[in-house]
Amino acid sequence: MDQTKEAFRKYLENNGIIDALTKVLVGLYEESEKPENPLDFIKQFLGGPSEIDIEALKAENEELRRKVEDLESELAQYKQNESDENELRGDD
Repeated sequence: MDQTKEAFRKYLENNGIIDALTKVLVGLYEESEKPENPLDFIKQFLGGPSEIDIEALKAENEELRRKVEDLESELAQYKQNESDENELRGDD
């Protein structure tokens, strides 16, 4: 059991996890005004997105999807109009 714990500790140390966690905890400790959501603070400190970022990105993604759908529909309409005009002229 001790070998497993020691191997895991070395794994964490070798991959910079212990260092990163120490830095984030020291950063949290040194905050003069403690954050309302310490987990978001830790995520942000480590470079992860916060809940606000995720929601904003989801909204932007949805808006862009709607724009793509609109543009695809518009393109299809232009292609159909061009095809209709070519048929009328006999250009086939």
